[in-house]
Amino acid sequence: MLERRPRAILALEDGVFFEGRSFGRMGETEGEVVFNTGLCGYQEVLTDPSYAGQIVTMTYPHIGNYGVNREDVESTRPQVAGFVVREISTVASSWRSSGELHRYLDEAGVVGLSEIDTRALTRHLRIHGAKRGVISSLSQNRDDLVDRARASRDMAGLDLAREVTCEKPYRVEANAGDGGGTLSGIGGRAFHVVAYDFGMKRNILRMLSAAGCNITVVPATTSAEAALALEPDGIFLSNGPGDPEPCVYAIEATRELIRAKPTFGICLGHQIMGLACGGETFKLKFGHRGANHPVKNLNTGQVAITSQNHGFAVLPTLFDDPELELTHVNLNDGTVEGFRHRDLPAFSVQYHPEASPGPHDSHYLFTQFLKLMDSGEPPRSLPRAHAAGVPVGL
Repeated sequence: MLERRPRAILALEDGVFFEGRSFGRMGETEGEVVFNTGLCGYQEVLTDPSYAGQIVTMTYPHIGNYGVNREDVESTRPQVAGFVVREISTVASSWRSSGELHRYLDEAGVVGLSEIDTRALTRHLRIHGAKRGVISSLSQNRDDLVDRARASRDMAGLDLAREVTCEKPYRVEANAGDGGGTLSGIGGRAFHVVAYDFGMKRNILRMLSAAGCNITVVPATTSAEAALALEPDGIFLSNGPGDPEPCVYAIEATRELIRAKPTFGICLGHQIMGLACGGETFKLKFGHRGANHPVKNLNTGQVAITSQNHGFAVLPTLFDDPELELTHVNLNDGTVEGFRHRDLPAFSVQYHPEASPGPHDSHYLFTQFLKLMDSGEPPRSLPRAHAAGVPVGL
């Protein structure tokens, strides 16, 4: 059982406080306070490098009831700066579980806060925007905690991709992962993909591997010349944390890569491709984080429910350039969710087609990437999922 833990405080930069109980590692942490609307998938959220530097609030009230395991991880360790829940389960009830969530976070050094009104916190962030904050079980000095929140790093202008990327290149062989068999290669051909690691989730590698791709994962700062020297069939630009604009090294590399090889970007990779094509990005008020975001494919009219995790977006002024076509929009707020180049074999989406956690409606985009590498021609459209021969909603 989880013993009665000491009181802890979440202090936001605007002077708002939430008092609850500490769990996980006792101590202090700081970061941008955001919320995720997923009902489950908390272990994938915790280990997603896109959450680096952020204190994540789960809107679902009861977290931890199925424990943690060795399979549902998106990186080698938890990446969040802190974790906030309404109620933390003290019992792990699942045949797959290898331990309890609170012990897992304690061992990983993640500071948590429970027994607060997460609905009130979420509403505050939704109305006033994401805020910098500090969680502390060591200090009750509210003025000091607010000052520290205000002095903490601002996500705008922050290059976190450098902090979470791999140190050196490594290989993942075809079919080495467990992508679930929802994808297959094109004509039995094994493609070689160079994947830029801006904070890449493991499920992306699982899916590309299951599709028959041999993958060379390279650090975020890899030059276009070095990537092309590996003789890839295609380039993949991964998800990742932070602001895309400071990633000048990646923007410059992408500008060259899209003219040389078929390229597919998601999340931060999508934003970097947008900047490489002459666009601009902006910071969303409170971001998109969850597994229930509706996105419309403008080529087909199909609506997919998508998994998302981002705080920045591409401005639609990108499409003042006639060479670029808007392909996907968010039905909640109308923001850009995808585009393609009309003359080059390059396309990207803002959301996570690999999900994990989330729906599998958009797995077909990986098949689109395989077809693009096979033909080398610009994607004329991004088809319906069933038209690509990929099961929907598995």
